Amino acid sequence: QVQLMESGGGLVQAGGSLRLSCAASGSIFRLNAMGWDRQAPGKQRELVARITNGGSTNFADFAKARFNISRDNAANTVSLQMDSLKPEDTAVYYCYALIWTMGSTAFRNYWGQGTQVTVSS
Repeated sequence: QVQLMESGGGLVQAGGSLRLSCAASGSIFRLNAMGWDRQAPGKQRELVARITNGGSTNFADFAKARFNISRDNAANTVSLQMDSLKPEDTAVYYCYALIWTMGSTAFRNYWGQGTQVTVSS
């Protein structure tokens, strides 16, 4: 059993900042990539950013200049710092992790329940 617990969402004005955090817990044997996806109303879920356990990062084009991702491997946490937020960033943000659980034979994708980010104009 694996849990991804997100925190830090909320309401912010355009141009403001928010920091999302996520902690992975449970029967974790190995944890590889972590990151964030988002889904806006009426749109498909899309990748925001990823970070490997070695620190390599990958950002969606819309996030490259405004968002930063970091992780604490010892604590199994990942954070997303979002600056210069725009109304189009309004979405539910989901934590993601690629985890090999105890007793498993391979890595699997896991997502958290999501945290709402609303950016007002």
